[in-house]
Amino acid sequence: MSQPATLAGATIFRHILRVQNEDAQPNVAFAPPGSPPGWFHAILTGIIFLSAYVALEWISFIHEYKGLPVTPWNPGLGVVFALMLYAGARYGAVLFIGALFAEIAVLRTNLPWPSTVGIAVTIALGYGAIAYAVRGRLDVGLNRLRDIFLLLFAGAIGAVVVALLLPALLIVTGQLSPSDLAAAWVPILVGDAIGIAVMTPLILRLILHMPHLSLRALRTVAPEAALYVAVVMLLLWFIGVTESETGVKLFYLFFLPLVVAAIRHGLDGACLGLALTQFGLVGFLHWHGFDTKIFTDFQILMLVLTATGLTVGVIVNERQQANRAIREVEALLRTKEAEAAQAARINLVSSMASALAHEINQPITAARALGRAAQHLLRSEGDHRDRIDNNLSTLIAQIDHAADVVRQMRAFIQRGEPHLSTINAKTLIDDALILVGAEASGANVTIETPLPSDLPPLHADRVQLQQVILNLVQNSIDSIRTIGNNNGRIRIAATVLQDPKRIEISVSDNGAGIAPELASRLFQPLTTSKQDGLGLGLSICAAILQSHHGRLWLHASTAGATEFRFWLPIE
Repeated sequence: MSQPATLAGATIFRHILRVQNEDAQPNVAFAPPGSPPGWFHAILTGIIFLSAYVALEWISFIHEYKGLPVTPWNPGLGVVFALMLYAGARYGAVLFIGALFAEIAVLRTNLPWPSTVGIAVTIALGYGAIAYAVRGRLDVGLNRLRDIFLLLFAGAIGAVVVALLLPALLIVTGQLSPSDLAAAWVPILVGDAIGIAVMTPLILRLILHMPHLSLRALRTVAPEAALYVAVVMLLLWFIGVTESETGVKLFYLFFLPLVVAAIRHGLDGACLGLALTQFGLVGFLHWHGFDTKIFTDFQILMLVLTATGLTVGVIVNERQQANRAIREVEALLRTKEAEAAQAARINLVSSMASALAHEINQPITAARALGRAAQHLLRSEGDHRDRIDNNLSTLIAQIDHAADVVRQMRAFIQRGEPHLSTINAKTLIDDALILVGAEASGANVTIETPLPSDLPPLHADRVQLQQVILNLVQNSIDSIRTIGNNNGRIRIAATVLQDPKRIEISVSDNGAGIAPELASRLFQPLTTSKQDGLGLGLSICAAILQSHHGRLWLHASTAGATEFRFWLPIE
């Protein structure tokens, strides 16, 4: 009988998601154009929740104690309390009508009308006030541990207040004596608290997931839910065949499957596991005809199980959310690093633009002169085939050189995602110097590359490593140009080191050096001594080498002998 009630309760969530009201949470969707007005959905929601409340009251093993609805399990309250938290405390009217109807139709009370109405009013006002006080401070998705604690605390406060007010009301009207207070308020307190603790998180999470539920998702979770039910039934059978005192101790076995469900599926697994356990336990206690005292003892243990399961579930959720946030931040950081590297490449190219124009213009001018000479030889008399062939070969070589410069520059600017390949370290350096060679010549800077011919290959991104070399060489040229040195020298050397096996490359110059106060933060972003610099070059170089499992550092900073070094693993 609990399944139809659950399905009925699930149906209304689609309507709740469409309710238009000013008290709705930000995640409540508005009704589509042409749909019935908000008040219609509010009334429909109230009717369906009212039906769920009454149905759950009917199956929840209610005992009557001198007119009071004494039950250690109140699932209907948990369902309607979730509605009040989600859609507003005004749905306390549903709780009032439901409690009144349960007193008359389910409990068939003999209390006079004023007392019956007073009980319903006390329940509705008590939990309505709690929902109103908590709603603005509670994330209804229960995504944080503080939200779970706040919900459990609010439920416990509401249960204590209502459990004391209901017997007090009947004491005032003469239906109960003060000696009846102890016998009545403990089961009411436990029943209301466990109803909120088990059902309210389940309903709130179900509302959260309702827009995304599908038959495929239900089929995915069905096998594990069936296995969980089987484990619960087996444990209940063990409890049933033992003595009642030993059976209470065996209840602690329920912690194992619940914690497993919470670890595997977070808060959703904990909520579903608690609901299945609770419904199984209620059915078991009802089947064996246990009295209110035994029922209450089991429900107190169930409260402990519920608090534990919800705590583990929400901690798992928080860990998953933290991991997702870390992955998103890492992805964003990689994107920003790529954008910064692109900006640094463009800035580097802009600073080399005039030198590159000269570098490209030279072979084009030479090719034009060779072409005109070949044309002149073709028009003149005599056999000049050897000279023409030589001119054309040289012309093609000059055009190839210009095209190679353009190709290198375009690949350097456009490269976005890293592209790993096996590259020769000497070729890598030579190719990079093609792009900066003209600027070095224009600044009267000689670049020496005493590189051994047997350097082992590297597995890396060619363009990114070119960016490192270009940045270091460009910085050296700028440093030499700063002091007006007409005999500038840049030396690029490479050494193979062992343990671990790696290539160490050094770039040294006889420029102005680096001030001590700048050297300590040289690899931090936005650190530069240039007026028009971005301050990104060295920090990006360090990040590139780190991504290649290497390292960049300042080896010497004195004027006339500045040296940067970096190493890259060979394997």
